[in-house]
Amino acid sequence: MNIGAVAVVIPAHDEEVLLPAALDAVAVAARHPDLAAVRVVTVLVADSCQDRTAEVARRSGAVVVRADCRNPGRARALGVERALRELASPAATTWIAVTDADSVVPSDWLAHHSARAREGWQAVVGTVALPATTAASLVASHTLGYEATRPTDGSAWRHPHIHGANLGLTAGAYRAVGGFPPLDVGEDRALVRALEASGHRVLRTADCPVLTSSRLRARARGGFGDHLAALDPVMAEGEIRSPGPSGLLVRRPG
Repeated sequence: MNIGAVAVVIPAHDEEVLLPAALDAVAVAARHPDLAAVRVVTVLVADSCQDRTAEVARRSGAVVVRADCRNPGRARALGVERALRELASPAATTWIAVTDADSVVPSDWLAHHSARAREGWQAVVGTVALPATTAASLVASHTLGYEATRPTDGSAWRHPHIHGANLGLTAGAYRAVGGFPPLDVGEDRALVRALEASGHRVLRTADCPVLTSSRLRARARGGFGDHLAALDPVMAEGEIRSPGPSGLLVRRPG
């Protein structure tokens, strides 16, 4: 399938600090030479924000949807619907790419998704990586969790990890399974399970990881921050992330 339009959807709750880096990275990915003939629309869903998240997004050129649900599933679904209305393109040639406001996609992220679509894949389930400033123990735990699922016989690795920070699918497949369910947590996993259960071609690949925040105080309960805290409970108890865009962890006084 040749992609003619891409909808990039980013939910956010009070993310004015990390959001600029996320939006800048998406803008770079949208300018990839392989997407020269592709229209890309970025939609930011400002969910229950008390800070300047919406203003930051508008200034970057993103379409902003305001919501007051504090529900990642509903927020992602609202963003997808707005993006598809903005594009008004055929579902058969439209790709939905989803990431998070605390994440930085690589410059070839959208080109990677587009290439997989041309190969016939209807969804791409990617992995995430942690910033270089992350504590070594946390990086080691995260990496070990990934590598423990890699086949030892050299066969293709269909990893079991699902991250809303690195997910893409055709608009047709999205419609076919009813989109993101209105879940407080696990809406990304539920969507992928529905795609696989209905026989869609889903590629689980680690080829194009997205850099995501290593903060241990999660915006959403049960999200990636809670996962990291469970990997390193000592650090979760004694450290917090500084308010800079790097995701650096610093020790709490006392």
